Amino acid sequence: MPKKNTFARRTPTDIALHAWGILVFIYLFVPIAVIIAYSFNNGKVLANFRGFGLHAYISGINNDIIVSSIVTSLQAAVGTAIVSTIFGTLGGVALARARRGAWWALGLTAILGLTLVTPEIVDGISFLPWFVTVGVDWGITPLNNGLVRLIISHAMFSMAIVTFIVRARLAGMDTQLEDAAADLGATPWNRFKDITLPIAAPGILAGALMSFTVSLDNTILSSFVQQPGYTPWPVYIFSAVRVALRPEVAAMSTVMFVLTLAALGFVGFVLRKAGGNATEIIKTMAA
Repeated sequence: MPKKNTFARRTPTDIALHAWGILVFIYLFVPIAVIIAYSFNNGKVLANFRGFGLHAYISGINNDIIVSSIVTSLQAAVGTAIVSTIFGTLGGVALARARRGAWWALGLTAILGLTLVTPEIVDGISFLPWFVTVGVDWGITPLNNGLVRLIISHAMFSMAIVTFIVRARLAGMDTQLEDAAADLGATPWNRFKDITLPIAAPGILAGALMSFTVSLDNTILSSFVQQPGYTPWPVYIFSAVRVALRPEVAAMSTVMFVLTLAALGFVGFVLRKAGGNATEIIKTMAA
């Protein structure tokens, strides 16, 4: 039988939508590609291209201030992921098990949703006097630590992300599995450990890595709560741009970008190994 020509069936609207989608991707990724290309610039200033080379990467690695800011960002991201995953998992499980129309579940969902849509500058203005009041005036010294401040402020936003991802993962869970385990004498902890947790594990991991990447990219909130000696990488870039954007910044930004892609790729891989198709993976990661 002759093969059917699927391209002949495409309408002008389909062609226009495909072309528009390609243009959108070009618009989003060309600036990133330019930064990656210029990260191999051997010149002193990013805009002054002096040939390809690894001078920017070597100079960035040997710059103590740059390395310190990257380490601070990574430490804050790991701490944020841990805190967000613990509390977000508990919140996601609670929302997934809540009775339909429960007032507390609706209230918690509204609060978490409000956290996601509140402008970061508002969060920064709110956190700064709170840290000063609690840490300095009330004498709770851990809140005077710059890294602790970054973790707490980043976790507020990331916690909502983990909660919604875990809830989406558990949305289709058959509660009869836990009921059957209870009939067989399993304790609530064993039911959670042996049934609920394995089912939620891909969503928990996705939420942890998503909170990790979101913390790495946080600039506005970090600029309000950061302290000397604990300047994260995005804040350092924001400060460096005011003077002159050097190739070292592009080089280290490329490294962070690759790290972010690796984390997101690992999330997709884990969800894929858990048996999810492309639609389910997108649904879980987008909650």
